[in-house]
Amino acid sequence: MTRPKPTFSDRGLAEAEARRAREAAALRENLRKRKAQARARQQEPPCPAAEQPRRGDEPAEA
Repeated sequence: MTRPKPTFSDRGLAEAEARRAREAAALRENLRKRKAQARARQQEPPCPAAEQPRRGDEPAEA
């Protein structure tokens, strides 16, 4: 016996479409921000503190 597929009301379909539209807008905004961050990282010089070894990273002396 096969069960009938669920049907959605017009309101349910509209809410699902609105949800998809909000999600798509949020994804586009996140992508825009990530691209801007990547461009900013390429333009700024590296931080000198990031190039120095941290304490505890030095080789142990015998």
